[in-house]
Amino acid sequence: MPPAPFPPLPLPDGITENYISCPTTGLTFHVLEAGHDALPSGPDSHSNSKTRPLILLLHGFPELAFSWRHIMPTLSSAGYYVVAPDQRGYGRTTGWDASPFHATDLSTYQLTNLVRDMVVLVHALGYTSVRCVVGHDFGGVSAAMCALMRPDLFTSVVLMSHPFKGSSVLPFDYAHSDAGPGGIEGGGAGRNIAADLASLPRPRKHYKWYNSTASAAGDWLHPRQGLQKFLRGYIHLKSADWKGNEPRPLKAWSAEEVGKMPEYYVLPLDSTMPEVVAANMTGEDEGVTKRWLSDDDLAVYVQEWSRTGFQGGLNWYRAQTNPENMRDVDLFAGKKIECPATFVSGDKDWGNYQQPGVIENLPNSCSDFRGVTFLKGAGHWPQQEQPKQVVDAILGFISKL
Repeated sequence: MPPAPFPPLPLPDGITENYISCPTTGLTFHVLEAGHDALPSGPDSHSNSKTRPLILLLHGFPELAFSWRHIMPTLSSAGYYVVAPDQRGYGRTTGWDASPFHATDLSTYQLTNLVRDMVVLVHALGYTSVRCVVGHDFGGVSAAMCALMRPDLFTSVVLMSHPFKGSSVLPFDYAHSDAGPGGIEGGGAGRNIAADLASLPRPRKHYKWYNSTASAAGDWLHPRQGLQKFLRGYIHLKSADWKGNEPRPLKAWSAEEVGKMPEYYVLPLDSTMPEVVAANMTGEDEGVTKRWLSDDDLAVYVQEWSRTGFQGGLNWYRAQTNPENMRDVDLFAGKKIECPATFVSGDKDWGNYQQPGVIENLPNSCSDFRGVTFLKGAGHWPQQEQPKQVVDAILGFISKL
């Protein structure tokens, strides 16, 4: 283990930090660990020495491995080795492409490469099987891809706050047709949603496309209200503590329907995310979220994002809103998630419905789907808002495998 290059994080008892060099990925992963059995290693350690099954926790945006701090000790106490990495582009993991916006090699953020990161990390930990990979928000995308691409290694998956929309769809049965392949691509239907939203009577823009712009990283890093106040407000608005969150299924992937979501998902066309947060936080008591996200904990996010900037995390959006960077997943066109899968989310989370019909289609996109669990009193941050419910859902799912 290389020496720690950063000062220690304020972690609950039972969680330790580690830095794991993975030269084949170009990364040195910063991970949080709970339940490491510390058995002697040796030439045969990859096959016989790990007594605790591995649970891998993958965070989303704008979060970090730190986001899992409330649930890691309890999962460890249940007999598991629990590992949460800062993913590529985030936090204290180093070696990712930190070039300016126009010079970034976005191929390093393609989904097959993000899965490769986790495969290499799992092997570095000395495991050839992951009992469960749990992914939240954008981490739900990488967790779903891990399960889709390597069900032999990732033997079950819990998706949180971001349902799996299914594998890519390719043009089919046109070889002897004059019509040709048409315009179907891995990006799927609704590729013009950005233009359609901009054409609404009240012009709007989708957060994924906004986060993919050259100006977004600067907006996130230098908000007029200050980074601490901005992040507190952003987290508040997406939580169950904001009374404006009354999520419901949308009828179609159309500008009219998508435009019904809150402004933190579909911004006014000329607004930045900090401006949206400032406007929607007017009159709100931001202190209500301190019961589950203290000022000291929020300071960790402020410290880490101030140091790294946001471009690394935002590159995930850039890669996945550009069809050119999604062609790698055509390798798995038509494939379902084959390992046992479940979906867990807050009942006040609009992320459940941001892609109409996806959550309802999970039994079709997953061969062994074990159902949906909505957690009461949780919004978009369930592992922080309602950690006990999250632990109960994960352990209840794993116990039935």
